[in-house]
Amino acid sequence: MAGSKEIRTKIKSVENTRKITRAMEMVAASKMRKAQERMRAARPYAEKIRQVAAHLSRANPEYKHPFLVKRDVIKNVAVIIITSDKGLCGGLNTNILRLVVARMKELEGENKGISICAIGNKGFSFMSRIGAKVKSHMTGLGDIPHIEKLIGAVKVMLDAYNAGEIDAIYISYNGFVNTMKQEPRMEQLLPLSSESLEPANGSTWDYIYEPDAKAVVDELLVRYIESLVYNAVTENQASEQSARMVAMKAASDNAKEVIGELKLIYNKARQAAITKEISEIVGGAAAVS
Repeated sequence: MAGSKEIRTKIKSVENTRKITRAMEMVAASKMRKAQERMRAARPYAEKIRQVAAHLSRANPEYKHPFLVKRDVIKNVAVIIITSDKGLCGGLNTNILRLVVARMKELEGENKGISICAIGNKGFSFMSRIGAKVKSHMTGLGDIPHIEKLIGAVKVMLDAYNAGEIDAIYISYNGFVNTMKQEPRMEQLLPLSSESLEPANGSTWDYIYEPDAKAVVDELLVRYIESLVYNAVTENQASEQSARMVAMKAASDNAKEVIGELKLIYNKARQAAITKEISEIVGGAAAVS
């Protein structure tokens, strides 16, 4: 059995760790609420621009934007992976990376080329480590994502799609279900499916275009794709903070249990030492008498 001094040192060390995990839990809880507010605030804009894009895609049938045209042959595929910049959030990043790797193996089995756009340090580091073709990346988003920072990495993939270098783009992120559940998702971003641009009530209307329909549709669909990526980032950040809060709470609870067990061991060791001293005293007194 370890000495009393060693056990006291372990108890102090675990108590210090518990203070850190509890502080991180409270910080994550505060950030989670703010991340959820940003996620909900972004949804009305995304829904409105989706409705406008749906009407425009049907109101001007003589012009088909490349984002709406499905390629006959899919040779090259791009995957936009959204992960966190920091760890200590349970299996959040592991789950999404496992999903992406499984999908990449399927695509490789179909002899398709794969390009990666990594948003978040964890995804970028992992993809670089396994030797994937990282075409663009963005790290250091911070607690508040800005669409201006995302545009650069996403535009590289959109330009490659327009140039015919990429035939389909997928986006992978952690969808926020509730505080205790985050769902890894992988969805097709381009070409846009007809279901994603279905008008809410089934009716469509046209607009007055300035300068012309092509310029308006081109600009709007790019903004629509950017809004989809931004929404995915906000969902992933809400999931990140929720997962971190739950992970830190579990760590704090485990530390509390470990402290209780160490204190029990310490008391047993202390009691054994006291009993030994009493026995020695009694034995010594008996020898003298």
